[in-house]
Amino acid sequence: MARAITLLERQPTAAGELDAALARHGGQGYTVGITGAPGAGKSTLVGALLRESLAADERVAVLALDPSSPLTRGAILGDRLRMDHVAGDPRVFVRSMTADAHGGGLSLLTPLVLRALDAAGWPWLLLETVGVGQVELDVAEAAATTVVVLNPGWGDEIQAAKAGLMEVADIFVLNKCDRPGAEESQRDLEHLLGSPKPGQWRPPVVCTRAHEGHGVLEVWAAIRAHRAHLTANGGLAAWRTRFLGMALKALLVRALEERVGKLAQGQAFAAALAAVAAGEQGLHAARNELLANLLPTR
Repeated sequence: MARAITLLERQPTAAGELDAALARHGGQGYTVGITGAPGAGKSTLVGALLRESLAADERVAVLALDPSSPLTRGAILGDRLRMDHVAGDPRVFVRSMTADAHGGGLSLLTPLVLRALDAAGWPWLLLETVGVGQVELDVAEAAATTVVVLNPGWGDEIQAAKAGLMEVADIFVLNKCDRPGAEESQRDLEHLLGSPKPGQWRPPVVCTRAHEGHGVLEVWAAIRAHRAHLTANGGLAAWRTRFLGMALKALLVRALEERVGKLAQGQAFAAALAAVAAGEQGLHAARNELLANLLPTR
């Protein structure tokens, strides 16, 4: 599995052959996104979820996204340090990846790696996103169930609306609920959620102390309940279609980036740059000419 993911990251040609071989497999794995602000306890919660899954003799794969340096593109990849208690168990697979600079808390290759994990037979896929201060919206496309991790004192209702919490979250986890203000935060969040329309999913609010394992079984129960809801109303099939669209878009973006990189090394780009620098042409006009070279029309 590790080699397959490395192929996806580094060798586009081999990645295409791998995807073709796996295309008829998969479709049974279920992706759960874990997101939230830095320091909310996402990695601790993932580690606690893994402990409970092993206690139930279930297999889980974890894809953990870490922030990358804008200069070196390197990353700490330290999530495994919080999961070392399960890292040696064959029922668990943990892979760290760097998040792309394009934002959204994910890597461009995230949907392709999730597709490979699904095809390899992992029934549960946990996707931990980068915490960037606001809730990342990409995770809602990549995951069937999105878990947003908050802490007591998470902010007022206006701040929550700005962060997009109401639109993204399928489950709220109020972690570190032993801190002062936990009851008030839960009450405020419940009030903000309001009453759902008939047949509509209302995100539950689960209070946890993930470092102690408190409330983690309730989080798993909420995840299973949301999965059952999606299965019953056709939402799961609709999500799989959206997810494949995300994967296809990622491949298109990657191919275009490679072509733009090659174009930037050529004479046409150098000529356009010289014209812009001399004031003979505007940036938009130069862009249009280069796009005509990049994507010729028939």
